[in-house]
Amino acid sequence: MHFLYNLAIRSAENLLPLAGSINEKLRIFNEGRKDLFKHLASEISPTEKTIWFHAASLGEYEQAVPVIEAAKKIFPSHKIVLSFFSPSGYEVKKDSSLADVVTYLPLDTTENATKFLDLVHPDWTLFVKYEFWPNFLNELKKRKMRSLLISGAFREDQLFFKSYGKWMRRYLEAFEFFFLQNEKSKELLRHIGFENAAVSGDTRFDRVSAQPEQDNKLDFIENFVRDKICIVAGSTWPEDEELLLEFINNDQLEVKLIIAPHAIKPEKIKQLQEKLEVDSILYSEKDRNKPEDFKVFIIDTVGLLSRIYSYADIAYVGGAAGDTGLHNILEPAAFGVPVIIGKNYSRFPEAEDLKNAGGLVPVQNRSEAREVLAKLVANENERKIKGSISAKYIQKNKGATQMISEYLLKNR
Repeated sequence: MHFLYNLAIRSAENLLPLAGSINEKLRIFNEGRKDLFKHLASEISPTEKTIWFHAASLGEYEQAVPVIEAAKKIFPSHKIVLSFFSPSGYEVKKDSSLADVVTYLPLDTTENATKFLDLVHPDWTLFVKYEFWPNFLNELKKRKMRSLLISGAFREDQLFFKSYGKWMRRYLEAFEFFFLQNEKSKELLRHIGFENAAVSGDTRFDRVSAQPEQDNKLDFIENFVRDKICIVAGSTWPEDEELLLEFINNDQLEVKLIIAPHAIKPEKIKQLQEKLEVDSILYSEKDRNKPEDFKVFIIDTVGLLSRIYSYADIAYVGGAAGDTGLHNILEPAAFGVPVIIGKNYSRFPEAEDLKNAGGLVPVQNRSEAREVLAKLVANENERKIKGSISAKYIQKNKGATQMISEYLLKNR
């Protein structure tokens, strides 16, 4: 099976240039890796000590942040190397000052894994959540490099737990310890023979719990909202926007809506505006207009959403109306607001937990979205109750970073 896996990776590597000529995201994916090893060689000397963090994309990056901050204090003389698999993670965070070196992860071939580890030579490797690349893990194991999985999440449908997936299980032996999000993940690992695990929780709770204490003031948002009820729809995809359109276009209530789409390409923003029957303004137009004169504010830039959530009375978090994957519900929850999402959230335990607690409401369709939003807009007490539940949920689940930090301190 490993032979077939390597054959598939090789085929993908050979097809990427052709695929990139057709698909923009694949073009960026391919182009970004061209000078990867040259970049690493120029940034890391053979004698420097490093700690390597790997995140698939932005969501996993958010989970890595508090642990990176802790690692920098525990290992002040080490360089932090941060790798991404996805362009949507790398392109946004390639200039981040949090890490000393930010890079793409090369495709998972034996040669790439060998060369990457030769150049980075990490004292510690920390993979985030569920990125499992057999050749990289195999090389880490062969070299006896210390490796951890943090904020780990396992599901029954993963290959490790299938009768035909035994070949993949041995790569998990690369991890010295598993810091897991939930008991289910720990039980799944135990059933296939891994006892070196603990339930630490999700490090995103530590990350978002600090946000309300930061300076979140944005004058242009204050001017837009004024004294109106504010609904923030964050990280939306077209399916999410379709879900909200009936409420936005037909609602007669005096509310303000902020939409921060996941994709901010001009053509996508234009398509959204064409569907709106109410006045809207873009972030890129805010200096030429008065934001307060508009009902909908569309954020066509990145990096502001976590601060914008501080102005929300109600939050809608995108990704679950379709099949792209639910985005971060913990950010708005940390500000003590009720959270609404789409119907496809079964792979996100935090959404199930917050729903069961009463701070989150999933909606199935347009009419249900309109009904839930209208009820929350009209009922201040309901907003406060659900918002309080959200805030308490965040506080209750903090502590994963401390647990990981104590392990690193003890074993450094």
